[in-house]
Amino acid sequence: MTIYNFISFLGIFLFVGIGWLLSENKKILNWRVILWGIAIQLAIAAFIFVLPAGTKLFLFINDLVVKVLDSATAGSKFVFGRLALPPQTQGPNGETSLGFILAFQSFPTIIFFSALMSILYYLNVMPVIIKWFSAFFTKFMRISGAESIVNVSNIFVGLESEFTIKPHLPDMTKSELFVVLVSGMSTIASNVLALYVFSLKNQFPSIAGHLVSATLISAPAALVMAKIIIPEREIPKTLGKNIEPYYEKENSIFEAIINGSIAGVKTIVGIVALLIAVLGLVSLLDLILTAFGGKINHICNINIDWTIKGLLGYIFYPFTLILGVPINDTFEISKLIGERVILTEVAAYQDLSVLIQKGILTDMRSAVIAVYALCGFAHVASMAIFVGGTAALAPNKTKILSKIGFKALIAATLACLMTACVAGTFFCGNSILLSK
Repeated sequence: MTIYNFISFLGIFLFVGIGWLLSENKKILNWRVILWGIAIQLAIAAFIFVLPAGTKLFLFINDLVVKVLDSATAGSKFVFGRLALPPQTQGPNGETSLGFILAFQSFPTIIFFSALMSILYYLNVMPVIIKWFSAFFTKFMRISGAESIVNVSNIFVGLESEFTIKPHLPDMTKSELFVVLVSGMSTIASNVLALYVFSLKNQFPSIAGHLVSATLISAPAALVMAKIIIPEREIPKTLGKNIEPYYEKENSIFEAIINGSIAGVKTIVGIVALLIAVLGLVSLLDLILTAFGGKINHICNINIDWTIKGLLGYIFYPFTLILGVPINDTFEISKLIGERVILTEVAAYQDLSVLIQKGILTDMRSAVIAVYALCGFAHVASMAIFVGGTAALAPNKTKILSKIGFKALIAATLACLMTACVAGTFFCGNSILLSK
């Protein structure tokens, strides 16, 4: 244990304090949610990072995800040939990889995992798991069954999680709707989890286990932040009740595979469209900012990074210090966190991979904390998607959703940072969780 572990532990409560400063009603706090939420996060992290049984389970899950991921690439290798071969690998006929190509190596895995999740829903595996976890949250945190269901669902799926509470959305309170948005942006879906694993597994062999761990810890973190910033002032209709996840089951397993695959394709199209548009616009803005900023640097004899990523890095610098990141790596990690807000976590994880590969980070602790801090859909594009998607399912709540959307983005960002603090509290430099 080092001073950085203590800083991370202290950071958990500092972020709770920041959430309280942003609260709509500082006098109403659900201490049951806050204390149980933090306790659950710490318990999950302690089990994974400290207990031998938890470490073995972590490594088993990591190996399982990687093996499933290898199976997921079989189809893309058949369709795209050498283009789909990961770096430093060979095909069955001795052909070599052409290097990392996001479109041909990572994106196809989204289709596979979307189909796999659809099969698990059809076989009633996912509804049972979601119902069990949500019952635990409902009982011990004393929250509504609807917000508990959607919070747990987001551990496994993305925007689709809102369909699990579709009949309840029109009657949900403002605080419940806030939980819906924050939970969605604080976690990642299983299909895109595969994308990040593929991007980082060469530089970070245990990345799959850490991503699974991060999304588990982020679920209660989202509840904590959501209930602090917009506390419940009404009586939810499903308060303390265990409800069934709503799900429109397909007629056959083949229909489930087809629908899951199509959903995966739609996800890929959405990601590609966002990356092309946002990266292009940010590049244009960077040209303008650096042109004016360069003159200011010259006149004032200073050296400021005027790119969007650099400016956001300055903003997130103090928050990154709170995470317990070694001081030499703080600015690099703060830029990644700032980048995620605008350019999505896809670009941020890609840049994290580059930092690790080039040896720019001085301590792997920084990389681990970054993995947890970036593990969420807490960015502007996602905010628009979740607000729009929820409003489509509950048109009578459109006005409320539009007002709380930006607050939800802030709460989700704080939840992800809290998750990073929890991981940083228990992570040690000699941990076997760095590699297999």
